[in-house]
Amino acid sequence: MLKFFTNACVRLFDRYLPDPLVLVVLITLIVFAAGMLFEARTPVDMLGYWMDGFWTLHTFAMQMALILVTGFIVAKAPLFMRLVTHIAEIARTPGRAVLLVTLTSLIVTWFNWGIGLVIGAILARELARRVADVDYRLLIASAYSGFLIWHGGLSGAVPLTLATPGHFLESQVGLIPTSETLLSPFNLAIVVLLLICLPVTNCLMLRGIDTPVTLEIEETAATPTPQGAVTRPAERLERSSWLARLIALMGFAAIAVYAFSGGGLNLNVVIFILLFLGILLHGTLRRFLDTLAEGIGGAGGVLIQFPFYAGIMGMMGASGLASTIAQGFVDIASADTLPALSFLSAGLLNIFIPSGGGQWAVQGPILMEAAKALNADIPRVAMAFAWGDSWTNMIQPFWALPALAIAGLKARDIMGFCAIILLVSGVIIGGVLLVV
Repeated sequence: MLKFFTNACVRLFDRYLPDPLVLVVLITLIVFAAGMLFEARTPVDMLGYWMDGFWTLHTFAMQMALILVTGFIVAKAPLFMRLVTHIAEIARTPGRAVLLVTLTSLIVTWFNWGIGLVIGAILARELARRVADVDYRLLIASAYSGFLIWHGGLSGAVPLTLATPGHFLESQVGLIPTSETLLSPFNLAIVVLLLICLPVTNCLMLRGIDTPVTLEIEETAATPTPQGAVTRPAERLERSSWLARLIALMGFAAIAVYAFSGGGLNLNVVIFILLFLGILLHGTLRRFLDTLAEGIGGAGGVLIQFPFYAGIMGMMGASGLASTIAQGFVDIASADTLPALSFLSAGLLNIFIPSGGGQWAVQGPILMEAAKALNADIPRVAMAFAWGDSWTNMIQPFWALPALAIAGLKARDIMGFCAIILLVSGVIIGGVLLVV
């Protein structure tokens, strides 16, 4: 049954899922029409909301492009490539490769989603070169499946926001420590179950593939950069190891000062670390720049599609559509069912607002007010929202763009597998929210 269902999903998405840019254009048109139909907004109003929102994710888009490129540079460093070679000796069979990629992505993403988003995909890409007969599409889908855990991990936006003094909902719910959200028994139960069930699910899907799509070594084999004789002073600087080490040392000194002054780990710090680690590992600025040129092409989808999603977020928030959808779920909730309904409503809205922080700004006040009115468990409701926001990322190509750029695949190549992951994880998360 799983084999039939997996193959059916793969064929369905391969045939009917358009390119992510086409998909975001279609979602834009749907939201534009829905704002006029359900919120009585004029076309002029909706155009204004769209254009105002279009520019709100520029900083984030640049961050995502940088984390993609710097992660690629680190992963292509000789040290990391030797590490992958040793890992490949462990993962000699397709099943072991899928298992290893899934677990690596889940564990790293739990600690920090920014690193996990690229490391899993890069590991999958390299293992695909070394392990015979492993389906490349499933390897990348397995890497992306690890992103499911991000909002229940140490870099989750909602739990960290609620624990931060001065957050925008503090007057409603006060400060909620991470011991009641990230480290709560029900959240840890979800994390553990996903760590067990997702690798098993991905390995079972592997058995259902009759003809695996493999990656030829020639497609990703690195072309050595011709060195030649160094005759110009400029070339000596480019290939100077001391210059690369000096700027890398300066970067890590800045990180040390930041850490000792009480600074925490965030996306900017992750990018900063990856940037200077990449320079250090490549040894010279010339090798660093050559690898940069190889990896930067994959950032195109991120840079062009994020503004469209920002425009959708602008229309959803300013028109009142997001509030209407969230309130609709709240109106039918009780104290016992509010967490599960928060999970479902967050999953639905995530299709249109694929940004945890942006979606929480719209939906958070409604959910927290409802939790207080119904005397529901506020931390559980908040984490239910967080898991819902993560859940439907499995069929929302917004966050898959970095992984797809690294892999050189299209969204339709992996979304059939991701749909199975969506169903399995939905049962796990929803069951824990209802039972534990």
